[in-house]
Amino acid sequence: MDNQLLKELQRTGKFMMDKDLAWGTAGNISGRSDDGYIISATGTYLGELEMEDFSYCKEGEHMEGKKPSKEFLMHEGIYQERPEINSVLHASPFYSTLIANSNLELPSNYFVESMYYLERVTRVPFYNPGSKELANAVKDRAKEANIFLLENHGIIVCDVNLKEARTALQTLEYSAKMHITALEKGIPMNGLSEETVHDFIHHSGYKPVRNWEK
Repeated sequence: MDNQLLKELQRTGKFMMDKDLAWGTAGNISGRSDDGYIISATGTYLGELEMEDFSYCKEGEHMEGKKPSKEFLMHEGIYQERPEINSVLHASPFYSTLIANSNLELPSNYFVESMYYLERVTRVPFYNPGSKELANAVKDRAKEANIFLLENHGIIVCDVNLKEARTALQTLEYSAKMHITALEKGIPMNGLSEETVHDFIHHSGYKPVRNWEK
């Protein structure tokens, strides 16, 4: 397995735990490697991943390392549908999961990072964690967004590399916390207009414009 990718996955797991973006053994993270991907092993604590706490998988099979997370096929579906995606983070941070467990919509027009990283968010109905039904549901929606709200389960963030995925995950949780706090305290939020958001995404030069197929 790719040692450099393993180290970056270790750093990502610790980052997620340190920033309250993951807890306990809930969640799993992966990075594309050659014609497969490296994913955290089943039952691992993301904040304390060792070099041996990973699995190499491809084409629906466990090829090397410890037994992979039971949700490895969920990651694989995204990699299959999105060749530009090289990292997938699955977790259940408090505020984002609260949004996923409710009928609340997550605004993406509050500030610069939310306009870009939360440009496309999609919901996935509840299926048992680790099931083929869940993996297929995520795969079916893989081209719709980079942020997936798994109802009564958690969230998935995917991006071109682990650094971008970490930023997207942190932006997601920050935005969810801001939105829920504003609702609790009755603070009216001044979201930007659709025209302003479109102009920012396409003309500001902040980040490359994503080409969505759906």
